[in-house]
Amino acid sequence: MSMKVKEVIKILEENGWVYQRTRGDHRIYYKAGMRRTISIPGKLSNDMREGTYQGILRQAGIKEIVRQIKNENN
Repeated sequence: MSMKVKEVIKILEENGWVYQRTRGDHRIYYKAGMRRTISIPGKLSNDMREGTYQGILRQAGIKEIVRQIKNENN
């Protein structure tokens, strides 16, 4: 199951991640108190593969959403 890039960004922003900058087709997001940034590849209308968006959400510490998505797929 794929997800649109804009849907992944919406989930991140709802969980406190803030847009910082763009480099090429990658959008960089940060969150206060976190040491790392998260890079979101692709254009807003592009589909993102399941492993990619699950990895991004895992890096963001949004594990419950990853679990919900996995449960929906099973």
